[in-house]
Amino acid sequence: MQISPLLFGLPLLLFSSQIAAAEETTPSPQRGLQLLLEKAYLPPAFDQETFDVVWQTWEEPLRSRAAGATKAERRRLAYHRYGLIERPGDPRHRPMQYVVDLQGNWTMNCLACHQGAVAGRLVPGTPNAQFALETLTHEIRATKVRLRKPFTDLDLGSLVMPLGTTIGTTNAIMFGVGLMHYRDDDLNIIPRLALPQLTHHDHDAPPWWNVSRKTRLYADNFAPRGHRALMQFLASKKNGPEKFREWEDDFRHVEAYIDSLASPQYGFEINTALAKQGRAVFELSCAECHGTYGTKSEYPERIIPWDEVRTDPVRMRSISKEHRMSYQRNWINEYGSAGDVIAEPGGYLAPPLNGIWATSPYFHNGSVPTLWHVLRPKQRPTVWRRCDANGFDSERVGLAVEELKTVPRDVLHAAQRRHYLDTQGVGKSSSGHTFPEVLTETERHAVLEYLKTL
Repeated sequence: MQISPLLFGLPLLLFSSQIAAAEETTPSPQRGLQLLLEKAYLPPAFDQETFDVVWQTWEEPLRSRAAGATKAERRRLAYHRYGLIERPGDPRHRPMQYVVDLQGNWTMNCLACHQGAVAGRLVPGTPNAQFALETLTHEIRATKVRLRKPFTDLDLGSLVMPLGTTIGTTNAIMFGVGLMHYRDDDLNIIPRLALPQLTHHDHDAPPWWNVSRKTRLYADNFAPRGHRALMQFLASKKNGPEKFREWEDDFRHVEAYIDSLASPQYGFEINTALAKQGRAVFELSCAECHGTYGTKSEYPERIIPWDEVRTDPVRMRSISKEHRMSYQRNWINEYGSAGDVIAEPGGYLAPPLNGIWATSPYFHNGSVPTLWHVLRPKQRPTVWRRCDANGFDSERVGLAVEELKTVPRDVLHAAQRRHYLDTQGVGKSSSGHTFPEVLTETERHAVLEYLKTL
C-alpha cells in the first residue's frame, strides 16, 4: 500500500519557492521555511559545476551508468546517492537540503538532517535517514582537486573530523562542541591552542514535530529550547557576533516553522482492535516515561538514568561538564536567562512518540532499524543494511533491511560500507532499553499496532 499524498496535507504547500518574501511582524512558519530554503547562513560548500561532475568519482558500475545518462538522470542518481530530495514543483530542480543561489553556489541548510522521506514520500520534519554527508564531502573534495577549485572549511575539517560513518547519521554533537570551543560568551572568536574534548560518534536527528511538546533539547535534554539554540551551528569563522544578532529574528521564524509541524498519520493498514489492546498495554508499561496520547495527552519529559535504560553511553559521556556550563552562560542561552542547562544529565530523555512510525531508525544513535526490533531486544541485528533507500517495512514498522552478522569482507568501497550499520562500532550499540522483555509476544504485537496510531 502506498502512502497517499493527502496524508501530508497543507504543510506541503509551504515548500513552494514562490512564497512572498515580505518580512513578517510576528514569527511566521511560512517565512521560516522560506528562509531555510532560500537564505544562505554559511559559506558555500561547492558550486554547480563541481556537483555536475562529481559522478566521475563514483565506483563502478555506477560511474559508467552515469557516463551514459542524461544530465537529468545524473542529477537523480546523485540525489539518490547522497540522500537529497528535490523540492516539489521547483523548475530549477534544487534539493531541499541546500540553498542554491543564482550563481550556482550550494550551501547546506538545517533541512540536510531534518527533512527526509518515508517510503519515497516527503514527510515535513522527519529525519533524513538517507543523508550521506561524509560520502558527499569526500567525493566533492576529490572533484575539487581535479578541477583545481579551492577547499572550504568543511573540506578541510572533514579530513580530521568524521562527518558520519553511517548514512542517515552525523557527528553533529561534536560539530557543536568544536564550533563553540572557539567562541567567548558573546560569540567573539577567540584563539585557543588546546583542542576541545572530542568523542566522535554518530547521532540520529530527532523529528521536528515533537519539539513543540518539549521545553528542552537534545537526547540528554540538557539545553533549554529557543530560537537562539537553533543558531549554534552557524558558528563559521566568517560569522561573527554581529551576524548572529542580525539573523536572530530569522530564527524566530524558523522556530515558528518547527512548532507548526504536526506528526504524520500512518499510511498503511492498522488493525484497530489490536491497537486498542496495545494502548492498554502501552499505558501500563510505557506511558510513565513516554507519556500518553490522544485527546488528554501528557508528556513527562523525563530523563531516564543510564543505569536503567542502558542504551549506548557514548553520547551521554561525550559532552563535558565544562562545555555544558559554557553553553549556560553564553549568548545562545541568553546568558542564562533562557533557563539552566543540566550539567550532568546522567541518562537519556524518553522522547515523545508522536509519529514514531515515520522516524526510523531508532534510539539516539539510529542503531535499531524497526519498532519490531525495539520491542525485541534479543533479536536486534548485529549488522544491518537498508535494502533500498525508499524501502519501508510496514509489518515491522521501520526501514526494510537485510540483517547480517558482520559487514561483508568484499565491501571495500567506503561509500558502500557506510550503508551498513555495525552495532559493534563505537557509539553504535543497539543494546539497552530492555523494558519490553517483560511483555508477552502477544502484547508486543499489540503495542506495535498501537504505535502506528500515534
